[in-house]
Amino acid sequence: LLWASSLVLVVWAGFCSAVCVEVPSETEAVQGTDMKLLCISCMKREEVTASTVVEWFYRPEGGKDEPIYEYRKTNHEFPSRFSGRIQWNGSKDMQDVSITVVNVTLNDSGIYTCNITREFEFEIHRPLFTSSRLIHLTVVEEAGEDFTSVISEIMMYILLVFLTLWLLIEMVYCYRKVSKAEEAAQENATDYLAIPSENKENCAVPVEE
Repeated sequence: LLWASSLVLVVWAGFCSAVCVEVPSETEAVQGTDMKLLCISCMKREEVTASTVVEWFYRPEGGKDEPIYEYRKTNHEFPSRFSGRIQWNGSKDMQDVSITVVNVTLNDSGIYTCNITREFEFEIHRPLFTSSRLIHLTVVEEAGEDFTSVISEIMMYILLVFLTLWLLIEMVYCYRKVSKAEEAAQENATDYLAIPSENKENCAVPVEE
């Protein structure tokens, strides 16, 4: 939980200070849900005046890359198994060029490639900058338990066991202490009764005048 909270604070601080954070995409989706394929390519200062082209490819296991989506000033969806199931989730500044696959199926597992090409708009020359992001997506039938919640649950059980053992040890300690006190009191009473009556008066503590 502490690790997750720290990550959220770092990302939140990054956005609040207008800093681009290249966060990796999630790699597991549940069948029948919408899956956002996160692709972020932070611009450098000199890239602010560049035009951006985004290409998305999909490669099934043992297959080849096939184009599924493209952004080149306008959105274009290629005919594929994803036809009608892709939504553009990119930002206006074109640093976040993510897409969302709607209603994912088990057959959507595979490798997704996000290619970003930026063309600099300088007067003398127009150099290109390219980068790629790979997302190995696995689609499962049912959602598994979150790792953080599993760890928290384990820690809770460990704490309960520790507290139970500590309580038992305290109870045994207190019981033995009380038993010894009772035995000592009983021994003192027995010894007192064993003293002859004529000597019991001598056991009294003399009172000083």
